Amino acid sequence: MSTTPLKAVIFDWAGTMIDFGCMAPVAAYQTAFAAEGIDLAAADARRDMGMAKLDHVKEILKIERVAEAWRAKTGQAPAEADALRIYASLEPLMAASAARHSTLIPGAAATFAELKRRGLKVGSGTGYTRQMMADILPHAAAQGYAPDAVVCAGETLEGRPSPLMVWKALVELGVWPASAVVKVDDAEVGMAEGRNAGCWTVGVAASGNGVGLSLAEYEALPVAERRPLVEAAAASLRAAGAHFVIDSVADLPAVLDQIAASGEAP
Repeated sequence: MSTTPLKAVIFDWAGTMIDFGCMAPVAAYQTAFAAEGIDLAAADARRDMGMAKLDHVKEILKIERVAEAWRAKTGQAPAEADALRIYASLEPLMAASAARHSTLIPGAAATFAELKRRGLKVGSGTGYTRQMMADILPHAAAQGYAPDAVVCAGETLEGRPSPLMVWKALVELGVWPASAVVKVDDAEVGMAEGRNAGCWTVGVAASGNGVGLSLAEYEALPVAERRPLVEAAAASLRAAGAHFVIDSVADLPAVLDQIAASGEAP
């Protein structure tokens, strides 16, 4: 089945276009849970990364070892009020942490420039709220990345894995059908979001949450030690619905060429 030429790309933010390794949310979650007396493992903070942050807090509280630690400390299971309290403390922590980790991933600015050269519209969606994005947007723009549309957590009735943020971005961009759009994300929930929206989906493995290393940590690893980590992250993204998986957004233009040459719909 043939499809229309590609019209737009919708990017995630942390781990995809900024913040190599998706480090900012992990630090903020660990600080917020430490204030409750809970030592949150990085792996538990990363497990459902990409969701709206309140939803993510609720999922963390459901993790067996977190729930057990909570019961041991408080004598009862975590409740809705606990999730809301943690989320309230998380907002400023996340904003500050995100601002500290807002450097563009290598190749992101060049890829953005190439997409604009090709006449594609560029949108974005994030699990961050608009407040959390306040310092990130101008910093990203100063580095050469300013998408045409930004949709934040809380601006649609449901977050990922629902398709609503993607669809809102497409409305703002004036782009349809969704089959002419590529969703790029480092998280499994982002692949589900793109699939549910009817888009092509491209996962980024090396720079994202799946590997979970900062750029300096990643580059310090011998290649032989990097590849198993990247391959495991790539396998998880494929299992979540990625049509293609790349190491980072620097590799995206070649994938767009493949999609365009295929003449197929997602």
